[in-house]
Amino acid sequence: MSAAKFKTGQIVTTANAHDHLPHDDILSGLLRHVTGDWGDLNEDDRKENESALQNGRRLMSAYCAGNGVKFWIITESTREVTTVLLPEDY
Repeated sequence: MSAAKFKTGQIVTTANAHDHLPHDDILSGLLRHVTGDWGDLNEDDRKENESALQNGRRLMSAYCAGNGVKFWIITESTREVTTVLLPEDY
């Protein structure tokens, strides 16, 4: 397993994500996110995340849960909060 590339700060989940995502998929997504596996992002967004690691900007990942629900994980530029949410929660 790879080491975490950044701190997540407080981890929060929107009510909508909590209601529609299996807990194991949330945990798996968080592990992927902190190790730099950005999930279902295009190449430009992946490059933006890699740059953001160095420059202290917001980080975003996109995943699909086992039940087919797409979700995002966003870590703020301050690295104080990481949010698990569904795209419609944004």
